[in-house]
Amino acid sequence: MEEGGVIVDYHGCDLFPQRWFNIVFVLRTDNTQLYTRLESRGYTGKKLQDNVQCEIFQTIYEEAMEAYSEEIVHQLLSNTPEDLEHNLAQIVQWTQQWMKDHN
Repeated sequence: MEEGGVIVDYHGCDLFPQRWFNIVFVLRTDNTQLYTRLESRGYTGKKLQDNVQCEIFQTIYEEAMEAYSEEIVHQLLSNTPEDLEHNLAQIVQWTQQWMKDHN
């Protein structure tokens, strides 16, 4: 991590210190779509309910806002394949700009 250039994919904010990150992306999904996705993955009962409630109450986003500087936390919608493409392009653009600014 000290060398930089690392992308971390994680579902929480309690493990990593702020100094490790220059930007944090929180993926958000419409609750109806999230329910359908999780159900298709075999989630049932409490696990399904907990995940949907977590999205409804913006738990991960709020944890990110508390754990890291507000300026580096960004929400990205992740409802459709087009959203995925847009998010990827946005992350690549940000990464390229960061590399220009810091090299």
